[in-house]
Amino acid sequence: MSTFIPSALEIDRKWFVTDATGKTLGRLATEVASILAGKRSPKYTPYIDMGDHVIVINAEKVRLTGLKSEKKVYRRYTGFPGGLREESFLRLLKRRPEKIIEEAVQGMLPKTKMGRQMATKLQVYRDDKHPHQAQKPVVLEIDTQLGKKA
Repeated sequence: MSTFIPSALEIDRKWFVTDATGKTLGRLATEVASILAGKRSPKYTPYIDMGDHVIVINAEKVRLTGLKSEKKVYRRYTGFPGGLREESFLRLLKRRPEKIIEEAVQGMLPKTKMGRQMATKLQVYRDDKHPHQAQKPVVLEIDTQLGKKA
């Protein structure tokens, strides 16, 4: 029996669509990052981008647990002295909800060239309309509920 090494030419990328309505941000982001990295594939190879495309709809309906929605702050630096810019979660959710999910997923991908390439396969939309019907995306159900013992 020999070891199977996949080729980049053999990659068959699928398209998935998931709804962020009522989903917890971190739990949604970990599942999406895992699919983008290809870790759900039986042919997963760490040094080859084997991931699939993911479309996230209804980004404005994502939620955070506890008091994080009031306390979470997004920071970026402009590159100029005194250029630290801060924006609260609630303000960013009104202004650009796609950015919240994109940043959460990118934070869970590798910080390499391949990680940046994986992030290009993520499409996030504010509402339930997306222009990717031609790719025939499969609905991906992500269970982000907290595990409760019965």
